[in-house]
Amino acid sequence: MTDLSTFIAGLPKVELHVHHVGSASPRIVAELAARHEGRTPVPADPAALADYFEFRDFAHFIEVYLSVVDLIRDPEDVWILTHEVARELARQQVWYAELTITPYSHVRRGIPAPAFCEAIEDARKRASVDFGLDLRWCFDIPGEAGLPAAEETLRIALEERPEGLISFGLGGPEIGVPRPQFRPYFDRARAAGLRSVPHAGETTGPQTIWDALNELGAERIGHGISAAQDPELLAYLAERQIGLEICPTSNVRTRAVANLDEHPLPRLVEAGLLVTINSDDPPMFGTTLNDEYAVAARLLGAGPQGLAGLARNAVTASFLDPVGKQRIMAEIDAHLATAAG
Repeated sequence: MTDLSTFIAGLPKVELHVHHVGSASPRIVAELAARHEGRTPVPADPAALADYFEFRDFAHFIEVYLSVVDLIRDPEDVWILTHEVARELARQQVWYAELTITPYSHVRRGIPAPAFCEAIEDARKRASVDFGLDLRWCFDIPGEAGLPAAEETLRIALEERPEGLISFGLGGPEIGVPRPQFRPYFDRARAAGLRSVPHAGETTGPQTIWDALNELGAERIGHGISAAQDPELLAYLAERQIGLEICPTSNVRTRAVANLDEHPLPRLVEAGLLVTINSDDPPMFGTTLNDEYAVAARLLGAGPQGLAGLARNAVTASFLDPVGKQRIMAEIDAHLATAAG
């Protein structure tokens, strides 16, 4: 059998939970910080970013994340960031990705919504040509900004409706940001054909996940790790095969989980849930999607067969069309067969 790290590196993958700005490489972040030196706390030295990306708790993570958002000042910055994110995903054999984007954060900083959407769409099409990667968008409400942000995010989604947009999400802190208040916005987004993919159950308990399901019509759950605390919820998610977007290193780095050995991933898999492995904000957390598959392999005691199963889960849980799903499933099977010799 091929060495496991080599197997992971060549495994065709789908990424379902990765944030746009949170995927900016240290090189890109440092270049942007240098352009705005004296007007940002973000270091212009890539080597210093590792210390800057040490998070005390989830609230501190949001503070640091928004300081990086502040570096994105014009459509050219948006295009470069998007294209570079695609480049890094493609290096890891990611063939399809649903990238979480928060247009509100950029529009309120002065980038017009049409220009923002034009930049991400142009970069998406360029990435398809350059890297063979199929990118799609989840427009995400920054929960900390409240209902005005929800209204504006929905307006941009429905009025601009970029070609790659497929879903509507809710991110940011969960504590103090109850999910039910966002129901009218999700109702309108779903009525317009967008899929519902809110974050829930990362830093709060199972009730937040129930609220995402019952109030927001969630078809997948961002994180959802606290489901492990509720047997009834585990059974509900398993029966309906509602995907969970699990990001193990992220949960440790934001202090949602004390350490990897205490991560509930094994419990979620044992309960029969549709678990997918994702990277969230990889450079900020010092990880990659390949690294997250390696973490999953250790936590689950999984070999190539088990890792291929996780890759298939991501395809199943994605909003890719049936032909695209079949194509990637076949490539996963072919990679596994080659590794088995």
